[in-house]
Amino acid sequence: MKKLIALLFLVVAGTSIVQAQEMTTQTFNEWKIVTVVESIVPMGLGRSRMIENMTDVNTEDFRTSRVDGKTSSQRTVSRKELKVDKFDEAKLLNFFSAAGINFQNIASNDAMIAARIMELESEGYTMAYVTSAVESVGGKDDDSGIFISRMYFRKSVSLK
Repeated sequence: MKKLIALLFLVVAGTSIVQAQEMTTQTFNEWKIVTVVESIVPMGLGRSRMIENMTDVNTEDFRTSRVDGKTSSQRTVSRKELKVDKFDEAKLLNFFSAAGINFQNIASNDAMIAARIMELESEGYTMAYVTSAVESVGGKDDDSGIFISRMYFRKSVSLK
């Protein structure tokens, strides 16, 4: 009887170990970047967009290494090959109209951006970082420029 109980114990323990190994999962973060470009060109002449890449790329195909700090083989990397063909593009409104700054356009853009953030949150993403910048000449005759924001989202993904 003792041998039977010991054998039963070993079988149950062995099965538990195998099941525990099968349940081991690897977790990593999946990242998504949404870029918002808002034109500050007056009278609707600029183009404002919310852009989202839909293509997986292998950065190894476009990287080179320098061993002496000077010699580079970057000329072997084609800029044409870097461009992706699949991306989502949502039209936004420009900050300025003929009369100047247009607050209705800004509120409309905010509504679009907030809606996209809520969609991504419903897909399991959380916002991790936001960066922003302005590009403008800034001189007396400056009538062009952009306001750009990048929103970085991440989602935990598990693999067995």
